[in-house]
Amino acid sequence: MKLHLNVEYLLSRSLTGDGVQRVKKFIAEETKEILIKGVPKDKISESPKILDLKISDDAISVAIESGTYARSHAVAIRLKNSLSMLLGKEFKIGIKKIVGQKYTLTLDLEKIPKDPIKIPFVDSISIEGNNAILILRDLDEEFLTKNHVDRIISLFYDKVEAQFWGGKGEHWELISKSKEITPLTTKDPTTELLALGWLKQGPSQGQWFYHAPIATLLRTMERIAVEEILKPLGFIEVIAPKLVPFEIWEKTGHLSGSEPEIYYVSPPVSRDISVWEEVIDLYKITKKAHVDKIRERMRDPIGGMTYAQCPPMYWAFDGKTIDDSEFPILIYDKSGPSYRWEAGGRQGIERVNEFWRIEPVFIGYPDQLIELKEKMMERYAYVFDKIFEIEWRTAWVTPFYMAQSGQTGVEKETERIKGTIDYESWIPSRGSRDKSEWLEFQNLSIVGDKYTKAFSIKSSKNKELWSGCSGIGLQRWTVSFLAQKGLDSDKWPKEFKKYLGEFPRQIKFV
Repeated sequence: MKLHLNVEYLLSRSLTGDGVQRVKKFIAEETKEILIKGVPKDKISESPKILDLKISDDAISVAIESGTYARSHAVAIRLKNSLSMLLGKEFKIGIKKIVGQKYTLTLDLEKIPKDPIKIPFVDSISIEGNNAILILRDLDEEFLTKNHVDRIISLFYDKVEAQFWGGKGEHWELISKSKEITPLTTKDPTTELLALGWLKQGPSQGQWFYHAPIATLLRTMERIAVEEILKPLGFIEVIAPKLVPFEIWEKTGHLSGSEPEIYYVSPPVSRDISVWEEVIDLYKITKKAHVDKIRERMRDPIGGMTYAQCPPMYWAFDGKTIDDSEFPILIYDKSGPSYRWEAGGRQGIERVNEFWRIEPVFIGYPDQLIELKEKMMERYAYVFDKIFEIEWRTAWVTPFYMAQSGQTGVEKETERIKGTIDYESWIPSRGSRDKSEWLEFQNLSIVGDKYTKAFSIKSSKNKELWSGCSGIGLQRWTVSFLAQKGLDSDKWPKEFKKYLGEFPRQIKFV
């Protein structure tokens, strides 16, 4: 890696002859500490270098070149601070502005990108042999100071890697399988529910109206999850907001790829009825919603509808120091739907834009969460084996951020600790258990200190805190059950029917 930065320091007034000589002497003889700071002792030969210096009446221009250590933009800021002290003390001159005129990033490539790559703030990207050349121009002090360049470098490598990464399936590894079950049906659950009139599609894309019988099934799934998994392990219920501001997603990292699936929310520009009079009158005359007129009266988006339930739950502990006796913290939310724009990926009631989940979140010390994960897996296994009596399996799924750091398997026990376990069910209507695609209906994740650090959640003993979550999809639980057990409730497992209670009648239509 080679980083070449041409940076200009604009002065508050002209620098005289004595000042010019003093700056030249300073750059030549007094910048060693600035250049070697942060460089390992055995890598001093790779320290940044000042290759060129030009001084005009009201500007100092410097060319800085570095490698991996003490990168050029960091050196430029250190140099600015030192020059400010020197010029202010000896010549009463300040530095009013710093401009990164041109920043050339020469990055080593292990893999040559298959397709062109675009990155914000980067003017051009070219490939020369085994190097990528990224050019940035006109960078201000904030840009140079706030690690934007380091993130651009990381993002470039992420984008290269993504071109060779085929999706979650490549990082899927079987952990366990239940015993094989002879299904009572091979029919598609959604098709059957529609035929019975228990479902109505809409009113918007990816939504369903659940009539009383299927609503009862969903609530039964919810009751089983709470009574058989969450309460026995000590989880307590909270109610989390379902409109999430961008500030929360900025901390969780959901804005690193979830944007195409988010339902964004824009508030009105005003509640003043006079602002909306035209819109109201148009509706009164045409009985239609005039979206173009409504759009004119909307503010910019402030965030979006719940994409995942956990971010606001972490936000609730933002900046808090928690007494050691409280760990592990075990909470769950089941208060409302989540939303993802699936577009053409919608399928039945199992893959929808509006879905109902229970989201348990847990925060504690690493050993506590490792123990909790095992207990949760035991409870899930009990539910799926003894109450549902379905055929299911678990698989290790390496999260994308881990896959890019080389952690793509489960060869080492330490790699099993953090990451995601998927629970998948066989859907007989899709084909044989060996050749068909199974349905991911449940997951369990430990994410380490990713969110506890992002939200500055601390222990009173200042010990490392981890967190995790487990998405319980009620529609997918229901599909997993019905796909194997069918819709004849007389044939459903006895333990399941204990939770079901009285099955409501369906409203008759003529």
